[in-house]
Amino acid sequence: MAQSYVQVTTTTDARSEAAGLARSAVAERLAACAQLVGPIASTYWWEGKIETAEEWMVVFKTTADRFDELATLITDLHSYDTPEIIATPVVAGSLDYLAWVAEQTEPGERDEAVDEPED
Repeated sequence: MAQSYVQVTTTTDARSEAAGLARSAVAERLAACAQLVGPIASTYWWEGKIETAEEWMVVFKTTADRFDELATLITDLHSYDTPEIIATPVVAGSLDYLAWVAEQTEPGERDEAVDEPED
């Protein structure tokens, strides 16, 4: 069966948390790439009221096989009670890029260099 790919999104209220989620997912090889977008303005229902907040979005590129582990990592590290975790299937893409995503998300040893965040 052919490999399938997903793009996973989450949001958080702090750039530092978004960066930490991105780095952790890439370090654990649960995502080949994670991009921060923001700040963005979000409007949503929460506890019976309409809320508006500034948030940061993280977009993870991974394989469908790694989704459950990535969702667990996001849930475990996230500060929200109910974090957004949405996976959108990739229906087409550059074959070279998708091969790179598959290669980078192969389970394996963690690279110790990931413990040293870049500024």
